[in-house]
Amino acid sequence: MIVTDETKNPAIASIESMIRLRHAARELSGFPNSPARQITSGSHKSRIRGRGMDFEEVRIYQPGDDVRTIDWRVTARSQNTYTKIYTEEREKPLVVITDLRANMFFGSQRLKSVAASEVSAALAWAALSSNDRLGGIVFGQEKTANIKPKRSHHSVLTYIRSLNTLSAELLKPRQDCFTLADIFEETQRFLMPGSTLFVVSDFLDFDEHSHHLLFKLVRHSKVYFCHVFDPLEKELPPPGLYAVTDGNRRTILNTSSKTLRDSYRNTYQEHVKHLKKISEQLRIDLISFNCSMDIMQVLGRVFGKHGRQKK
Repeated sequence: MIVTDETKNPAIASIESMIRLRHAARELSGFPNSPARQITSGSHKSRIRGRGMDFEEVRIYQPGDDVRTIDWRVTARSQNTYTKIYTEEREKPLVVITDLRANMFFGSQRLKSVAASEVSAALAWAALSSNDRLGGIVFGQEKTANIKPKRSHHSVLTYIRSLNTLSAELLKPRQDCFTLADIFEETQRFLMPGSTLFVVSDFLDFDEHSHHLLFKLVRHSKVYFCHVFDPLEKELPPPGLYAVTDGNRRTILNTSSKTLRDSYRNTYQEHVKHLKKISEQLRIDLISFNCSMDIMQVLGRVFGKHGRQKK
């Protein structure tokens, strides 16, 4: 099913809003945090006067150039000495994994699925702005969308369309076909060693199997967890009766019980505590996104000009 912005449905990640993030994403000057970026600049390419790399151009010979790179054919035609320039690719592909399963279809002000899609789109635009190859997988309830790493505007738009389509599928509740462990396992098959990996999820079903698979991922990649949560997950609203809906059915939530409220709060706190512990153990950067906040403010604090990832 193809979904367009004509619906203007707040429960669907809007293509228009995700495209608008492009300009703000350009300000993420510390993105991403990788050793290669600190050594080189721009597209992570360094010019090498040598052989065995990708050919880039022919230019006038300059003192210091390797004589083995002289282009004798061009030199003979032009009566000037020309040398071949090669580039050594130092880039690290950037991969964004987006969780749009049923648990993400939740929110008091904005759905987690919409916030997660916008976070993913902003990361994709930032990758393009940094001249990185962008790829990823979007996991829906029953379907996935795989985008192979490419350095192109088209690749980002393909990712955005996938976010839009699979977020719209959440309007038709189905049984999830994937666990978080399944997501990590598929990511392991998809990921190239040396990639920078962003996982955008609520991580609610993180278990021992997920932990085991994650350990394999961090061995060969720099991993970021983008933890998307809604304020209502942290704390139930004040005692009372509240109407809630999943888009199809409506029911009443009674928050009068103190025991229920305390148990609810403690369950979420334990989840966050466990997520932080795992992140610290595996040296994963954990970034939290409150659905009620501007996601670009959060990314700016981490990857902006004065963010903590800027060295």
